[in-house]
Amino acid sequence: MQNQELLQDGLALMALGMGVVFVFLTLLVISVTLMSKLIGRFQPVPVPVEAGRKSPPPPAASTEKDEIMAVISAAVHRYRSTRRR
Repeated sequence: MQNQELLQDGLALMALGMGVVFVFLTLLVISVTLMSKLIGRFQPVPVPVEAGRKSPPPPAASTEKDEIMAVISAAVHRYRSTRRR
């Protein structure tokens, strides 16, 4: 008789655990769905960009890259010249 009582208690505990997990996951799905709808309602729709009108990259980016390369080259040259001594 004791084995049957243990089995019933185990099944009840299993059902309780599965019920808690089911309720938690249901609430999670509902909350994510509501948040998605709220964001969709208050977030403005992005304006599509025309494919034919692409602006060229600004020339300042090219000069920044050249300046960075010069600084790195100078740093490497100085490191190598002080290391030899």
